[in-house]
Amino acid sequence: MKATFTWRRTLLGLAAASVIGQCSAFSFGAEDAVIIPPPALDETTQAHSETVVFAGGCFWGVQGVFQHVKGVKKAVSGYAGGAANTAQYERVSAGDTGHAESVEVTFDPSQVSYGTLLQIYFSVAHNPTELNRQGPDSGTQYRSAIFTQSSEQQRVAQAYIAQLDAAHSFSKPIVTKLESYNGFYPAEEEHQDFLTEHPSYPYIVINDLPKVAQLKQLYPERYQDKPVLVKGGS
Repeated sequence: MKATFTWRRTLLGLAAASVIGQCSAFSFGAEDAVIIPPPALDETTQAHSETVVFAGGCFWGVQGVFQHVKGVKKAVSGYAGGAANTAQYERVSAGDTGHAESVEVTFDPSQVSYGTLLQIYFSVAHNPTELNRQGPDSGTQYRSAIFTQSSEQQRVAQAYIAQLDAAHSFSKPIVTKLESYNGFYPAEEEHQDFLTEHPSYPYIVINDLPKVAQLKQLYPERYQDKPVLVKGGS
């Protein structure tokens, strides 16, 4: 965990060319997306704005995927699952705060349903069968988790996990946790819109850009080319 933290921190301050060796040592390469059916049970709501918090490994890639989904109004990288006084990158990276690197997704249910976001989360944004890790990153801060905002979100997510496991949609059982929401804390500015601002960084090239490409390929009707950014609007 410490090696991963040090390496990713180095990425923030160095040009990509200077860290290729380090990246190669830690990057496994993006896994192929898994084609899965939509949820049989979806949320019904008349609201025009709703929020859910997804955790699925490094927040750079998860944010990058959801910023390209039509109907998503905002996707913010941050921390969830721990206390406010430990919601800083250095502390969270130690792996003992209870936080997970997360993305708060605000969306318009009239344009994209919660169930569709779940489908993209499980099939493209990360691998839900990896316990406390994603690709080169390991530790509870990289766990697969959904911090649901309502009992309806909880019910739909539970049903979908059961549906996917029953259909053996993945080669292993889903380990995604449905956790109680106790606050979301936006990450530091340098972590926002990271995929868009640093498309040539080796970590992004190897682990995250393929996810955006898979989103476009598998869900062309859901894909928008222009991302919804945190800094300076969309």
